[in-house]
Amino acid sequence: MTSFEARLGDASAELPVTDGTIRATELKQFPTDRGPLMTYDPGFVNTAACRSSITYIDGDAGILEYRGYPIEQLAADSTYLETAYLLLGGRVAVGDELDSWLDDVNHHRLIHENVKDIIKSFRYDAHPMSKLMAAVASLMSFYPDSRNIDNADIRFQNVVRLLAKMPTIAAYAYRHSLGREYVQPTDDLGFVENFLAMMFKQQQSRFAADPRLVRAVEVLFILHADHEQNCSTTAVRTVASAGNDPYTSIGAGIGALFGPAHGGANEAVLKMLREIGSVDRVPEFIEGVKNGKGRLMGFGHRVYKNYDPRAKVIKAAADDVFEVTGVNPLLRIAVELERIALDDEYFISRKLYPNVDFYSGLIYEALGLPPEMFTVMFAVPRTAGWLAQWEEQVSDPEQRIIRPQQIYTGERKLTYIVG
Repeated sequence: MTSFEARLGDASAELPVTDGTIRATELKQFPTDRGPLMTYDPGFVNTAACRSSITYIDGDAGILEYRGYPIEQLAADSTYLETAYLLLGGRVAVGDELDSWLDDVNHHRLIHENVKDIIKSFRYDAHPMSKLMAAVASLMSFYPDSRNIDNADIRFQNVVRLLAKMPTIAAYAYRHSLGREYVQPTDDLGFVENFLAMMFKQQQSRFAADPRLVRAVEVLFILHADHEQNCSTTAVRTVASAGNDPYTSIGAGIGALFGPAHGGANEAVLKMLREIGSVDRVPEFIEGVKNGKGRLMGFGHRVYKNYDPRAKVIKAAADDVFEVTGVNPLLRIAVELERIALDDEYFISRKLYPNVDFYSGLIYEALGLPPEMFTVMFAVPRTAGWLAQWEEQVSDPEQRIIRPQQIYTGERKLTYIVG
């Protein structure tokens, strides 16, 4: 541990530095004309609110790791449920432990008929994220024991329930939008293939997706499983800090993800590619961006100042998908856009590299999903990360209910006059 001496007016103190941080409460020993000294950090761009051992990101180096394992290795060699166990349990599951985990998840995929009724109560054309958020939040009333967050066994049971039921709810929300009957989960399909079956099965006696599509979605799920303290994860942790169950907390996370600045970026990429229209118009578009006449969607990231490691993996997955579905004309525009931008000093100097959203929307569109389902496809895999973060929050003895300070800017000591 190191420290540094800080001075403010007549006050001075030695402030300890631990893990590259100082305790914000240490600043209280410095008085100001507005009370004890505080920090002001809109958007929490330089504030650590928790200690976490789940996900590590080095944005400058383009590194993403779950529990210390590089995302590239997990995308190549793991499955989504194996990755979910890693995030939640902190270790790789093998043998009987893995078999037990898979059995637990499969056992809890069905949802109560009343949950279906909640989804049915929405207009068919209501946004599927609204249906997902309402259905997930309602689960607390079906499992009231989930409020007993001090019991580790009960926490685990409800974590498994939500992880298992999320794709079922998401698929039901999608089919309700189409006016189609619900498809029950089946025991003979894996997690991802079962999800695809619940969404896309029609008259087949047995649904069989192309293995390349299944693997591509599996990879997307792994890449989206967690991403440290982003907006929706912070929402989950904030609601959890009040003593809430996982269903209520993850419902808040879904609400945060619903925001276009968080979960809607891949849809914005598709809109941009359509506006460009053709490969020969890419140079013109690039010049427009450099002159402030447009935005390059899917490039740059709040965290990454290098090539987003997830984007490299997704680009390869997109190739596999288009082998099955045929090449989306927008892909050619995207590839040319990436090629030019990565060779242009304007974007290089600003550290604008493709992020995870640049290719993911193309994959979801190739699967036949409408844009409003893209964020749902984000929420389903992110459930593993949200649950891991929820568990870490409620079991951390150092955590308290989240209640930030403010800088008051309004009037004071006014006199209220009636009439």
